[in-house]
Amino acid sequence: MILDPVPGSDEERLRFAQLQSRLGPMFRDVFSHPAAPRTIVVVPSMSLDTDVLAKISGAQHYEERQLGMLMFLRLPRTRIVYVTSQPIAPVIIDYYLNLLGGVPASHARKRLVMLSAYDGAPRALSDKILERPRLLARIREAIGDPKLAHLSCFNTTDRERTLAVQLDIPLYGCDPALSPLGSKSGSRTIFREAGVPCPKGYENLRDVHDVAAAIAAMRREEPALRRVVVKLEEGFSGEGNAILELDEAPSELGTIEHWLRDALVQKLRCEAAGETPETFFAKFAGMGGIVEAWIEGEVKRSPSVQLRVTPTSGLELISTHDQVLGGPSGQVFLGSTFPADGAYRAALHEAGRRIGEVLRARGVLGRFAVDFVAVWRDGAWDLAAIEINLRKGGTTLPFQMLQFLTDGRYDEASGEFVTPLGQPRCYYATDNLVRPEYRRFIPEDLVDVLVENGLHFDETTQEGVVFNLIGALSEHGKLGLVCIARDHETALALYERTMHILDAEASRSVEPPR
Repeated sequence: MILDPVPGSDEERLRFAQLQSRLGPMFRDVFSHPAAPRTIVVVPSMSLDTDVLAKISGAQHYEERQLGMLMFLRLPRTRIVYVTSQPIAPVIIDYYLNLLGGVPASHARKRLVMLSAYDGAPRALSDKILERPRLLARIREAIGDPKLAHLSCFNTTDRERTLAVQLDIPLYGCDPALSPLGSKSGSRTIFREAGVPCPKGYENLRDVHDVAAAIAAMRREEPALRRVVVKLEEGFSGEGNAILELDEAPSELGTIEHWLRDALVQKLRCEAAGETPETFFAKFAGMGGIVEAWIEGEVKRSPSVQLRVTPTSGLELISTHDQVLGGPSGQVFLGSTFPADGAYRAALHEAGRRIGEVLRARGVLGRFAVDFVAVWRDGAWDLAAIEINLRKGGTTLPFQMLQFLTDGRYDEASGEFVTPLGQPRCYYATDNLVRPEYRRFIPEDLVDVLVENGLHFDETTQEGVVFNLIGALSEHGKLGLVCIARDHETALALYERTMHILDAEASRSVEPPR
């Protein structure tokens, strides 16, 4: 019997590197051939701070956001092993399988293995799997030949490296050793190296005293500075951010640092619900963070660009989005529109590629995204890079669904998505449509509503609505959806119509069956 290396050991890191070396040949010989046999093990583990997970409404159901991977079952000899914390309702799986074009759902279902840890605790799924040797054995058995398999995760940490080694398959994602490049401090370092502008600020801060000293230095450099944003190194969806207003700060440079230390623990406004300055800085002391000048402007947007480094070191531009943000100061990710505004789309491409070149040179692998703030000044848009996410995110599933459902491609020259017939497609997407009344729905009800009201994606017109986070509906009143149409206006109108129908259906009573 061969024993697995000790997690975190040099032996494990060496074994991981050996497994990763399989990805290049697999990418050339398997990924590029639709009929080639392969197995994709999907572990949608949100390996984040447990306090962060606990604050996300319906966090466990975010594991459903990778169900777009089921579209790979269109490839006739592809098998998928999908592992979750709790079982996903069969009606949800049926919903996705029925979106497959050209493949009978029954054929796809035979090539899909769903496994569960039966553990709903707000912890990383990867930990739950690693704690259950029999579940690990079932995954190994479902994989078949490990030389034709790879692991796909939401993000990559030491846990996912251990999981890949214990499953004896490579991980299509960034080596966890490189994860600091995607931290808030690491992002700022990469931006400077790439020559891409970012907000004025300081990184690699350790505690409230460092933050106060950094803000004092920023105020000396720019006396008119009105507000700053303090960010945890490993925040998620903007909920690791907090705002400090400086309107009441003394102008005397000798007293401002003392004022700042008091203000940071008394007046800091946190984005995350229930977060206080005390709990915020307790986390800050554990992981560190940054402080940046708040970017002022009457007209502001929050675009992003998504790229991928392939196992053969290719750099691919995937998409651009304008993010829909909410929360107390507009920093929490709620959804996105695709593609980003044409006025700055080319600038996003250029900045994204420059950042991507630096990340590729550092050894980054897989999908990543870069968030920006765009401000309208003097008749033009100014872009400032905000952060790098070395993982899948809220824009991953919508774009995957668009790609799979239409067989189209992103045209980098125009920055538009075009179908095989040359028609453009856009979408409006959200994973945060929340109504208390939606708790009246169970997944079967949602399917009834979308069929009865013609909301289902239409393969003929290649327009319509695709739902996600369906499992969060009954418990949390929360739902995700992607509204695909020929232009932004039609996509937004489709979203508003969908919301109107759901609201109306949730408020009406239904006659019981006789």
